[in-house]
Amino acid sequence: MSHTKKHKDKLLARVRRLKGQIEAVERSLESDASCGEVLNLVASIRGAVTGLTGELIEDHIREHVSNPQSDPDQARAHAATELIDAIRTYLK
Repeated sequence: MSHTKKHKDKLLARVRRLKGQIEAVERSLESDASCGEVLNLVASIRGAVTGLTGELIEDHIREHVSNPQSDPDQARAHAATELIDAIRTYLK
């Protein structure tokens, strides 16, 4: 079973929160909110998308490349851990 199917409810909840954040930007623009307020809303969306992207990539590595907790090949497990750490750092 794919990792997106295993975590479907959690992922959909995150997407729905993103949808709400985007709708908040729309409402703030429609109500002539200050540019600072709009920028803060957009920054929060960017952070949420980045978090979702990181989670999907990490789950993909663990499911389809190597799960460091269970891979019998220690070198591959170590490389997967390094890749996950690098992606987490890059997406901060």
